[in-house]
Amino acid sequence: QVQLVESGGGPVQAGGSLRLSCTVSGVTDIPYYMTWFRQAPGKEREGIGRLITRNGVTSIADSVKGRFTISQDNAKKILYLQMNSLKPEDTAMYYCAARERPWRSGRWDDGDQYNIWGQGTQVTVSS
Repeated sequence: QVQLVESGGGPVQAGGSLRLSCTVSGVTDIPYYMTWFRQAPGKEREGIGRLITRNGVTSIADSVKGRFTISQDNAKKILYLQMNSLKPEDTAMYYCAARERPWRSGRWDDGDQYNIWGQGTQVTVSS
């Protein structure tokens, strides 16, 4: 059974950087579609970016484009989210999600497209 465990969150000052990790276990290969989401208190869940792990194609939300990047280490089965130039509005719980089934239709940032979720890691950006 696939499990996802996020790590790397914590407090950081505005303008700083963090790298989040999502470690995959329970499978031989990292799932085909891996995505980072975040949710701040009182706000809707927001898709940050998706990585198609077999070809490296990424989709990044406009709100973080140019500041956040997604990468993977297939050997270690880890998905990364590098976050630079952090802003107070980036404060949220960050989750990674995976989809094992073929992608038929729908937006990559629709959380209902994913069937496996981690427990989240908190990122707090102070001004």
